[in-house]
Amino acid sequence: MATEQRDWYDTPLYYDIVFDDGTVMEADFLEAAFAKYALPAKGRRLLEPACGSGRLALELARRGWAVSGFDGNAHMIEFARERLATAGLKARLWQDWLQSFTLPKGVKGGFDMAHCLVSTFKYLLTEKDAADCLRRVAEALRPGGVFFLGLHLTDYSRTSAEHERWVAQRGEVSVVCNTHTWPANRKTRIEDLRTRLKITDTDRTHTQMTRWQFRTYSAAQLKALLRKVPELEYLECYDFTYDLSEPRWFDDSYADVLLVLRKK
Repeated sequence: MATEQRDWYDTPLYYDIVFDDGTVMEADFLEAAFAKYALPAKGRRLLEPACGSGRLALELARRGWAVSGFDGNAHMIEFARERLATAGLKARLWQDWLQSFTLPKGVKGGFDMAHCLVSTFKYLLTEKDAADCLRRVAEALRPGGVFFLGLHLTDYSRTSAEHERWVAQRGEVSVVCNTHTWPANRKTRIEDLRTRLKITDTDRTHTQMTRWQFRTYSAAQLKALLRKVPELEYLECYDFTYDLSEPRWFDDSYADVLLVLRKK
């Protein structure tokens, strides 16, 4: 069976099937953490940079949030718009980029909450782009509004590739996702990744592969980045278990950090 070289963001249904399982848990955490950390904990205007297939946009719109979001991939935006329309819900979605996004006409700043989870932030391959993204998010938030930033930290001592595998199904479509991450280049702070999706839809099976790169962070490197954007105050750190009762130290003792940042 031949493997197709294709950006997995160009096939949003398969991407969504793989990652949709944690949507309710993530939304539960976002709402509870907003209630705990936002000042004041009121208002329901949400900004989602890199909204992808719209899984969280849909879930939070269902909960009464006024959702605005953007993504760099036109296929993702189209998929997200269609799923919201099918559910009879609304969100303002547009195509844009993390490091240079602007709010479209008719969308004002002063958002109460923003979030960018599961390492999407690491697509910004330079320090400048990462800082620019944080500044733009800060500008879009109201004072006291909160930004939740989740990403995987890198163990620079690692010498072998890491492998993750997910299996998910929706209706007659099943997806097996295998992701390999190679050791990071400490000097350039870049790591190479490869994802293979094996998709079975009714009686047809095919495989597609995507290669891409991430910018890497240790806890110290991420803290140094945050110091460049003093408009966002660091409050707390969690991990990807999304357990509000279990804050974590902001250090390198675990991989998956979820930062709570508040607009001053």
